[in-house]
Amino acid sequence: MAGTLYVCATPIGNLEDMTFRGIRTLKEADLIAAEDTRNSIKLLNHFEIRTPMTSYHEHNKIEKGKKIVDWLLEGKQVALISDAGTPGISDPGEELVRMCREAGITVTGVPGPAACITGLSISGLPSRRFVFEGFLPAEKKERQRVLDQITEETRTMVFYEAPHRLKKTLEELQKVLGQRRISICRELTKKHESVYSMTLEEAIAYYEKEEPRGECVIVAEGRSRQELEQQERQKWEPLSLEDHMEVYLRQGMEKKEAMKQVAKDRGIGKREVYRQLLS
Repeated sequence: MAGTLYVCATPIGNLEDMTFRGIRTLKEADLIAAEDTRNSIKLLNHFEIRTPMTSYHEHNKIEKGKKIVDWLLEGKQVALISDAGTPGISDPGEELVRMCREAGITVTGVPGPAACITGLSISGLPSRRFVFEGFLPAEKKERQRVLDQITEETRTMVFYEAPHRLKKTLEELQKVLGQRRISICRELTKKHESVYSMTLEEAIAYYEKEEPRGECVIVAEGRSRQELEQQERQKWEPLSLEDHMEVYLRQGMEKKEAMKQVAKDRGIGKREVYRQLLS
């Protein structure tokens, strides 16, 4: 029978966050596929895990992925780990999971730390609806495309950023998001963990004086419904009520329905639209 691929989350800073199941899985596996074996050996030594490792990272994910699939098909049990957090979440792993699924190999998760969820949960910003953007693309056109898309985003947004790029990213976010509230979470679960809650403008000013340190999770509030409705109303303001009505009538809408839609677009009552049209 084929083996199982275990996608194992590992601590993002504090080793005490390693789960009992995670330790047992790593000990019982035949092989651990690690993003960086030099980094992961510290974790394994701390928990006295003697399972052999093989490297699996962004630059060998296709070639090594095929070998791992072959080992799994032979019946070996393989645990996948990244340097920190959950594999596949802005870390290598997505490709290997896909390859295993296509080969009919069982894949299961061993849940644990994820910086995006940890940062969101202590940010103080709405967490019922959120979108994870991870690291913004490095390629200029793709990066701008993503920035343009988030302009209208109403959900809370979560980003990752390295310290040497933080200032630039904050400036780019400020251009498309304006005066949004954000929380910058750095060194999560570590000794010097900190969360700075401020506006984007305040964050840019803060880092003009302070040098960014440590990997950061940026949590930014989404656009409010009120702001979107106001923008929609402003779009129609240059048109007269008659011209506004004509837009919908030309689309084949009944007069009564067109009047109702005009009232909604402008944030006024249907009776007010009727009165103004009559006058």
